[in-house]
Amino acid sequence: MLAIFNKDVVNPPKELHSPASLSSSKKAKLPQEIIKDFVSSHPSHNDAFQFNFANAASLSYVPQQNSLSPRLFCVFDNMYCMFLGSLNNLCSLNRQYGISKGSNEAMLVMEAYRTLRDRGPYPAHEVLRDLDGSFGFVIYDSKAGSVFAALGANEGVRLFWGIAGDGSVVISDDLEVIKSSCAKSFAPFPTGCMYHSEQGLMSFEHPSKKIKAMPRVDSEGVMCGANFKVDVQSRMVSMPRVGSEANWALSGTN
Repeated sequence: MLAIFNKDVVNPPKELHSPASLSSSKKAKLPQEIIKDFVSSHPSHNDAFQFNFANAASLSYVPQQNSLSPRLFCVFDNMYCMFLGSLNNLCSLNRQYGISKGSNEAMLVMEAYRTLRDRGPYPAHEVLRDLDGSFGFVIYDSKAGSVFAALGANEGVRLFWGIAGDGSVVISDDLEVIKSSCAKSFAPFPTGCMYHSEQGLMSFEHPSKKIKAMPRVDSEGVMCGANFKVDVQSRMVSMPRVGSEANWALSGTN
């Protein structure tokens, strides 16, 4: 899977940018080139597809049958979800959200997102901590112009993010795609964390703790985009509940 978001849609932590990208002989690619290379690298997948949203976002998806880390894609009501992994408690969560027992993980997290966006009975971190399993997902809400991404804490699934040549943010489960696209400005997406366009990067496993950037050096000894870790010594103000003045789903959904 591959998701690219304009810098006006996703504003990542500044530490994801590496100064080494400017001096590297291998320059970060532009979104159009990244998408072209991603699609051409999967020529045998006739069921691969992509969505483009003017200059705001691009989503490319290739199905994967690997049972250890399956991929799912779902579209509903101007929302697009790419999901990796699986949930052990999918059936009980389907009942909790009142959706069909045949719904898959992508449908579930999209419904959970829509519930948070429109009604918000629980803080987002509590909803994510209810997900039992290995998971990572990216949701693009094209109506709100917002992005919601999260990665489970058990490291069963991996996501990576980086900075394209025009400052856009690239997210993929394919490390080689990220490395070839983002020069030195890339890093693993932190486990047990979520990102939303409005609220930024937060830990849903430890919501009262801040996230700090840790310097990262590659095998060549060059500084790359930082790793992001929970600062266990820190404390922060309680996360706002959805529906508050700092509504994470953005006022554009009203």
